[in-house]
Amino acid sequence: MSALYDCWLRYDTNADSLNKEILAENLASVSVENGDKITASAVEEIERFCKALGLPAPQKVESGATLRLVAGLAAVEHKDGYVIEKSSHGFMVAGESSTGLLYGVFNLLQGLSLGKTPEECCKMDYPRNEIRMINQWDNGDGDIERGYAGRSIFFKDYKFMEDLSRIKDYARILASVGINAISINNVNVHFHETKFITPEYLPMVKRYNDVFNSYGITMYMCVNFAAPIQLGGIDVSDPLDERVRAWWKEAAKTIYEAVPNFGGFLVKADSEGRPGPFTYGRNHADGSNMLAEAVGPYGGLVIWRCFVYNCNQDWRDRKTDRARAAYDHFMPLDGKFADNVILQIKNGPMDFQIREAVSPLLGAMPNTNQILEFEVTQEYTGQQRHLCYLIPLWKEVLDFDTYAKGEGSYVKKMCDGSLHSPKHAGLAAVSNIGDDECWTGSPLAQANLYGYGRLCWNADLTAEEIAKEWVGLTLSTNKAVLDVMLPMMMTSRRTYENYTSPLGVGWMVTPSVHYGPSVDGYEYDRWGTYHFADWKGIGVDRTVATGTGYTSQYAEPNASTYENLDTCPDDLLLFFHHVDYTYKLKSGKTLIQHIYDTHFEGVETVKGYIRDWATLENMIQPDIFALVKERLGIQLENAREWRDIVNTYFYRHTGIPDANGRKIYP
Repeated sequence: MSALYDCWLRYDTNADSLNKEILAENLASVSVENGDKITASAVEEIERFCKALGLPAPQKVESGATLRLVAGLAAVEHKDGYVIEKSSHGFMVAGESSTGLLYGVFNLLQGLSLGKTPEECCKMDYPRNEIRMINQWDNGDGDIERGYAGRSIFFKDYKFMEDLSRIKDYARILASVGINAISINNVNVHFHETKFITPEYLPMVKRYNDVFNSYGITMYMCVNFAAPIQLGGIDVSDPLDERVRAWWKEAAKTIYEAVPNFGGFLVKADSEGRPGPFTYGRNHADGSNMLAEAVGPYGGLVIWRCFVYNCNQDWRDRKTDRARAAYDHFMPLDGKFADNVILQIKNGPMDFQIREAVSPLLGAMPNTNQILEFEVTQEYTGQQRHLCYLIPLWKEVLDFDTYAKGEGSYVKKMCDGSLHSPKHAGLAAVSNIGDDECWTGSPLAQANLYGYGRLCWNADLTAEEIAKEWVGLTLSTNKAVLDVMLPMMMTSRRTYENYTSPLGVGWMVTPSVHYGPSVDGYEYDRWGTYHFADWKGIGVDRTVATGTGYTSQYAEPNASTYENLDTCPDDLLLFFHHVDYTYKLKSGKTLIQHIYDTHFEGVETVKGYIRDWATLENMIQPDIFALVKERLGIQLENAREWRDIVNTYFYRHTGIPDANGRKIYP
């Protein structure tokens, strides 16, 4: 396979600098205690490593191996944790479970491929979060909603792919960063996909499930809340109707008889046209608990998305606020959900913008299971044509103090379960892969998938630490490469923000495709995402005093901080307040001058990325270099377009010129 295909699992990235003699000595033979299909995947990974580096394949022995693999070692106390120990005879990798063992093997091999000595690879580690999930938005016809890297690897023409080789490779990629759950179809479940839980499709569901299980990954399916109508011939899907409840129980029985270790359901209901309990005057606890009752006897979970809002808003209505919706719908239901229901909450209250406030619902329901949802696919952040390393954004969310139980109530504590001690907790994210050779369209977008997995494993890792790991595994451990890549990656989120939408206002994108500038594209649209720009000012008034009252959904002191114009962070100024263009920011600049300056600055930064990338031509794989060079060229062209359209828009509205006299098209 190519460097593009193997992502961070090439193992030969730094082959010229590795001591292959020592590696061969330590990997000469392997033994397995308490083996199963997951430990078989671990052994296969060791064989891949040796093949990539041209080492002899390890001999499989019963005892006396140079690499001893032990599954189910009681001394490893944390679930799916592992320990790597070095002795005079070689290595021991032991896991609390066979999945933990697999994680240990991946960590060992990655450490060795980075040039660490065997002794430097010794460690004990474990995943901090219970649920570490990927959500595929793949449709049955092979299209991927918000997919920017080709077609689905799961479906074609409303059938499951028969060739499982690429699905196995994907499971391997996910397991290598500790992902342990996946839903394989789009949350918008349409006519054909509704049937995926029927006997016609369950044999293929089981085949997929078995592949993911061999890498310690539990598989889920997205279901249509109206399935009893479509599949069962019932005239309603009312969650309190006994016929509906009985239908779901029978459906669950059929699924689990065919796929005994199936994870459960992921559900989008009452949102953006999807059916749900609101149709029958019921609430989301009624709807989710009905499904939870069906899968509960089999250990199944129901993951219920909180992305619920009125998408038919009158643009003249300035009191209805999409940002309020999730909290307003779900907060009153705290404590009313079944133990096997988990609410999945987007990181922000709107929709994965480059900058928006942290959702006030996160951590706010002490009696309810919650997981945090990110978007790895770059829907609003350049669609994998632009470099936009998202880990700094996600770190801001995870490190955000909700004050739900006083100071120190960080979002990451909600995710690891230490904030409220729920039955289930964790993270989920929308996948960014397709059938492109590169998986993610751009090689640099692979860093977001890698980084998401690493944050799922340990949210205390820094964005810089994760970037260094990824660069070393994927591009090179050469200091010259790191010196170029680290600044590019660490500044890329701010750069994208600079040449797109300012200070938390968001959106300003071409409707539907969400790519390219259209400042008023959504302004008078039914989706309710407005910036209220006129000749005098811009921003959404979400204060209690004069606006939508959204700030009241936060615990103190966050509520007061955002309510007060003087204390609101500039980065979120337009998310919470409507201000004049002449308003002075904390930097001392006026708002309009900030808009001009950042848009010019963003373009110049991308020019610098192109110059810096060019210096690496002979230091990394040619196919990676060429594809990134092409994508950076597209990014520069797009950044210029954003700069000129946005600056012209505000110049025409205000008549205020750029203080620095730069070219703005009138």
